[in-house]
Amino acid sequence: MLHEPVALPESEGAQIRELNRILQGGTPALVGADGERLKLPEAVFRLLKDIVLNMQLGRAIVLIPENQQLTTQRAADLLGVSRPYLIKLLEAGELPYHKAGSHRRVYLRDFVRYQKRRDTERKRALNRIAKEAYEAGLYERTGIPEGGEDE
Repeated sequence: MLHEPVALPESEGAQIRELNRILQGGTPALVGADGERLKLPEAVFRLLKDIVLNMQLGRAIVLIPENQQLTTQRAADLLGVSRPYLIKLLEAGELPYHKAGSHRRVYLRDFVRYQKRRDTERKRALNRIAKEAYEAGLYERTGIPEGGEDE
């Protein structure tokens, strides 16, 4: 269950919206079957808020321990690339991996580090392109598409 995506069944939509509303009011407490109350630790509270919000938005959730090893297929799926492309990244040294027998494995912590670095590089490139386009006056020549409005 830990590694499989969990999506919100449609029948529980109202409950998740109510839970999200309650979580916005501050750190809640859990109440056990015997009435015992326990305030949620801050880290658990933040994680629960993220999970509930993403489920409310219709996104599936997967919890993976940090020391988890990913198969190349799972890593490729999480990155949104093909497995052969991921293998090229591994072989080029872009993403660290190790072998478990004859199979390549990627530690989640290395995967997350790579993903953050990739996203940062993409953002820088997009900002550079937008800046160059602005300096070249391209935004001034951009027309509003038919049916569109100016803000």
